[in-house]
Amino acid sequence: MSEVNRGSRIGGWTRFVTARPRLSLLVALVITALAVVAGSGVGDRMGSGGWEDPAASSTYATQALEREFPASQPNLLLLVDAGDKGVDDPAVAAEAERLTERLADEEGVVGVGSYWQTRSPALRAEDGGEALIAARIVGKEKEAGETLERIAPEFRGAQGPVEVSVGGPVAVRHEMQAIIQEDLLRAELIALPVTLVLLVMVFGSAIAALLPLGIGIVAILGTNAVLRGITEITDVSVFAQNLTTALGLGLAVDYALFIVRRFREELAEGAQVRDAVGTTLRTAGRTVLFSALTVAVSLAAMMVFPQYFLRSFAYAGIAVVLLAAAAALILLPAALMLLGHRVNSLDLRRLFRRRRSVPGDGGAAGSRPAGPAGSGGGWGRTATLVMRRAPLFAVATATGLVLLGLPFLGVKFGTADHRQLPSSAEARVVQDHIRGGFPGSPGGGLEVLGEGGATSAEYADYRDRVAALPDVERIDGPVVSGDHAYFTVLPRGEAVGQDAQRLVGELRAEPAAFDTSVTGTAAVLVDSKDAIADRLPLAVGIIVVVTLLLVFLLTGSVLIPIQAVALNALSLTAMFGAVVWVFQDGNLSGLLGFTSTGDIETTLPVLMFCVAFGLSMDYGVFLISRIKEEYDRGGDHEHAVVFGLQRTGGLITAAAVILAVVMVAIGTSRVTNTKMLGLGIALAVVMDAMVVRSLLVPAVMKLTGKATWWAPGPLRRFHERFGVSEGESHPTVLANGGDGVDGADGAVSGAGERDKVGV
Repeated sequence: MSEVNRGSRIGGWTRFVTARPRLSLLVALVITALAVVAGSGVGDRMGSGGWEDPAASSTYATQALEREFPASQPNLLLLVDAGDKGVDDPAVAAEAERLTERLADEEGVVGVGSYWQTRSPALRAEDGGEALIAARIVGKEKEAGETLERIAPEFRGAQGPVEVSVGGPVAVRHEMQAIIQEDLLRAELIALPVTLVLLVMVFGSAIAALLPLGIGIVAILGTNAVLRGITEITDVSVFAQNLTTALGLGLAVDYALFIVRRFREELAEGAQVRDAVGTTLRTAGRTVLFSALTVAVSLAAMMVFPQYFLRSFAYAGIAVVLLAAAAALILLPAALMLLGHRVNSLDLRRLFRRRRSVPGDGGAAGSRPAGPAGSGGGWGRTATLVMRRAPLFAVATATGLVLLGLPFLGVKFGTADHRQLPSSAEARVVQDHIRGGFPGSPGGGLEVLGEGGATSAEYADYRDRVAALPDVERIDGPVVSGDHAYFTVLPRGEAVGQDAQRLVGELRAEPAAFDTSVTGTAAVLVDSKDAIADRLPLAVGIIVVVTLLLVFLLTGSVLIPIQAVALNALSLTAMFGAVVWVFQDGNLSGLLGFTSTGDIETTLPVLMFCVAFGLSMDYGVFLISRIKEEYDRGGDHEHAVVFGLQRTGGLITAAAVILAVVMVAIGTSRVTNTKMLGLGIALAVVMDAMVVRSLLVPAVMKLTGKATWWAPGPLRRFHERFGVSEGESHPTVLANGGDGVDGADGAVSGAGERDKVGV
């Protein structure tokens, strides 16, 4: 059977997705409508915590204290501002007593106490103008949030002679959740129209530009429905919604760009619509599938961590990646079958081309004016220049990336607190007042839980030994109830500073006549860092091993998978360096509108690595697959690199710019961690597409030469049997004599030059 006949034959998958395109789109529309209903209100069911290890001793101690001593773990604080009268004024004290009694009568509130009851100096501001009422709202995050919503309006604001503000950890989490949802809506309103404009600029055709946007919306709505179902089983972080929007739009654009671009190529070369769809699925479709798998694996690695904050991103990421790929491989081909050549309709760039009166441009959609034979377009010329000076570009680019990453060597890990919120948020205002004006605060120190019972002398002996530790500022207690007791230990310096973290280890090592366990903010941080350190090698190992395998199956090379992993990791250095320089050290904090805490939340680097590495592999697979296709066709290594970059350079850059726009929109959030996530990944994506793929990859592939494609005999035979290549079947190209490749010198001409403007 001839190559042309073989290429015209539509495989089973193609027949499946193109046999009834109208029915496919109708079913998709119905499913999307159901997803809208199923996913409604998902944000209200999400949590804003999840940084702690549920199996850690600090978590056990926290739960035990909540059960045995509710007052020891206050999560609701009412800041009572007495103004000029002072908190000891009789009228102020009477009103505060009434507020305390009203709060104690509220359902779901336990452990209510106040300065006016205990006269504790920790509950009174040093200037005497403010004091605290502390309590605990019971229940999980969602239940506690609902209780807060119910009671806060009754206590907030003017109450007789005092002004009351609502704060505490439960208020911080609740306000953070509300702000994130508001910011996400604003980000979507920014990202969607800007993305559409960029897609129109890239495609020219308004019809083609709408396709990626539609795929992204389907993926986002479907993922919201999936997350809504997961919230019925386990906790999910509200931060994961940001990743859903960013990846849903970004990956849908990536996949649709790749597929629509290849479909338009096939049409421009004379293929029939059905044949063009079939070839597109066998080539670009396979690449999209492999790309989706590599991204999903990177995100799935977060499942090994115990913190539900990280696991939530795995749930959201895997769902949105698979849904974006499924929509691109099922719905998009059906739409292309119905549109056919109309995919090039409403070419808005034609007006500008006419004004420029470009010779030879007949206005045919999807075409570009041919340049000089062998020019290879802008990206082809870039690749040629880079490979001509490969050692210089390789060393200079790698050195520059390493230098950009050097600030990360000074990273300090901490925990998220109220300073994540904007300075005007009520919960932050309360915490700032407590932080700056009170000698201590409920929950601000470390709690030592004692179990098993002990005598008063044994408790006193333990208290004296702890008080003598060099990092202890003060110890209170014990508070005893049956066989349980607890001490409150205030560390010197910051509540989560290095002294406090060191004190956690000292308290855990201190012998006692009873069983002890330590909790508090610093203890949770120490346990979280330990959990991440224990599981990080496994997560990285999963990513590396599966990525190596997938890229080998795509290329059949031993060296290319190693290069891909190494260069992807190198592309992330700028992101990590910027995170420390900007967010930890506080540079640009005024411009970006956040408060630097002097550290980075422990889970953020792990999350950013997994997401950015997966996106880098996404672009890497697009480039490598096209280089591999051309190398299989002609056997000319250097020409294959030039051809691959010329054909995908504009596409990858366009996709990266669009994804960066989406991530920057996410980065406009008023919550610092979300800002860091959005802006950091935007930087990583741009650096990967415009530096690593454009400069470092061609330079390294020039240096490795034909050895790039080497594999030992057993692995080569394994790939021949199980591997998949985008160039495995490309009948239209074969039938047309090599897709415009000049047989004399292997340079790209004619059809290749058609693609010099992105897609």
